[in-house]
Amino acid sequence: MEKLITLQLTMFILMLTGLFLRKKELITAEGKRVLTDLVINVILPANIIKSFLIEFNKTIFLNFLSILLISIGLQILCIFLSHVLYKKETAPRRKVLQYGIVCSNAGFLGNPLAEGVFGSMGLSLASIYLIPMRVVMWSVGVSFFTESPDKKTLIKKVLTHPCIIAVLLGISLMLSQFKLPGFLLTPLTSLSSCNTAMSMLVVGTILAEIDFHNLIDKTLLSYTVLRLLLLPLIIFTVCSLLPIDSMVKGVSTLLTAMPTGATTAILASKYEGDAPFATKCVVFTTALSLVTTFIWSMILL
Repeated sequence: MEKLITLQLTMFILMLTGLFLRKKELITAEGKRVLTDLVINVILPANIIKSFLIEFNKTIFLNFLSILLISIGLQILCIFLSHVLYKKETAPRRKVLQYGIVCSNAGFLGNPLAEGVFGSMGLSLASIYLIPMRVVMWSVGVSFFTESPDKKTLIKKVLTHPCIIAVLLGISLMLSQFKLPGFLLTPLTSLSSCNTAMSMLVVGTILAEIDFHNLIDKTLLSYTVLRLLLLPLIIFTVCSLLPIDSMVKGVSTLLTAMPTGATTAILASKYEGDAPFATKCVVFTTALSLVTTFIWSMILL
């Protein structure tokens, strides 16, 4: 309990720090972009590789397979929901909501939370869980805003994503049980330890850029309930009915409960979606997730 409360408060303070620095222009818009790229392309991949430097056995293999299948099942459900819900919404807003269902912020916000709650093994499971979502977000997800990329473009986009490369490299190191020399392990560990702080600072800069007046409307509220409560409840219920390891259930539920992905606002702005509404989805679900993830963590521990 004390560890969880400390983690939540730490992440909240780091987000407030990012918000303050952005408001004071100590982190500019360009600085925010650079920080985001740094986290996605360097710090998070290092964190993922580090998480796989563990002893490999049959139990770990079965857990990896279980969480991969759970994640695939969730993506199939999300794709279905994205096609049947929000048909009455205007096209620009519908694009945002459809993408927001299939793509959460699990890779950015979920990884440090999974590691904080469940340790190094939790982060390894989270990395496997995220593979189907990364595939869907760059295929079906992008098709909501524009033409779906051809197979060659899709495969290149997925396989060259720094986090996917990190997962493949990490799995290779784990399977081979290769011990990295100190001159590689030390900088890898140093970069990995920056993940939570840097990720939360970037989330704080996102929070700083929203106008909280007239933030909530009926559609946003119903979408938030689906994103933060109903989807994780479905995963939690299914996992509870199956003979699945408790950590697999915990990581799956926690990452399913993550808020809207920041790429939702980026794509909406680029491809004539409702960018202001997309930003509201990102910020409102991120802010509310401070409460809901704490509740889910309490249930799962």
